[in-house]
Amino acid sequence: KEKKRHMGDTKHFCPVSLKENFVLYPGLYEHAAKYQEKTYYFSTSEYRDKFLKNPEDYVAHNEPIQAPPLRVCLLGTHGAGKTTCARQIADTLGIFHIQFEEYLQELILPKTKEKVGPNFDEELEEDDNKMPMLSQELDNFSQTMTKTEIEKSKQEVELTDEEEAIKANLMDNEPLPPEVLDNIVLDWWRKEPFRSTGFILDGFPRTLDEAQYLSERGLCPDVAVYIQVEESDVLDRLFPPRLKKWKERQYKKMENKKKLKDLKAKIRV
Repeated sequence: KEKKRHMGDTKHFCPVSLKENFVLYPGLYEHAAKYQEKTYYFSTSEYRDKFLKNPEDYVAHNEPIQAPPLRVCLLGTHGAGKTTCARQIADTLGIFHIQFEEYLQELILPKTKEKVGPNFDEELEEDDNKMPMLSQELDNFSQTMTKTEIEKSKQEVELTDEEEAIKANLMDNEPLPPEVLDNIVLDWWRKEPFRSTGFILDGFPRTLDEAQYLSERGLCPDVAVYIQVEESDVLDRLFPPRLKKWKERQYKKMENKKKLKDLKAKIRV
């Protein structure tokens, strides 16, 4: 109790990180300094030196220093129920819910026009492509589209380097470079309305590199929760809807094959 009485306004958190980045970053004993008979702890020696140059910028005056809002990282394997839990927590606490992979999808959706990744089957149905051509033959329409026009219609919109990195991450789990993460993650800690409201970040960090990125940038969540579930629970949750989708796709293929067969028979006649 005696020791706490002599701690600074931000206790064991770095006052410079709190003032400049609105983050509760734990200070270290080796970076401690005294001001007006109180001990302050800093995350780095550079922040300690910055404090000692202008200490009045970082201490409380008429009112206590305001603490930042709650920031939560919710982690777990795919299918663990992170998004369901995150929505409920966000509604209860009045903070933002950020689904990380969904946010990445939204960043490139204006260019890709559809979601990308293993969970979004993009395969083209050959039967669908042939149907209009056969139907036109049946109705004696001439095929006027040239090869150049076909290639032009299929030409993809050119993505920026950042968008390419995001697409590679969604498609093949390629790591996102720190400079790309800077353009995405920093705003949630440092810009409004997230800065003063708080958030629950669903599905980030996903890898050790992403966790180290948060540490290197001084982006400390107040709470990190990992949802652990049995494999059987994940299978029971994810397998039925995927099986249903696969059956619908197979049924559609069979229907298209039947239509193709009928069209070919009419053309021969």
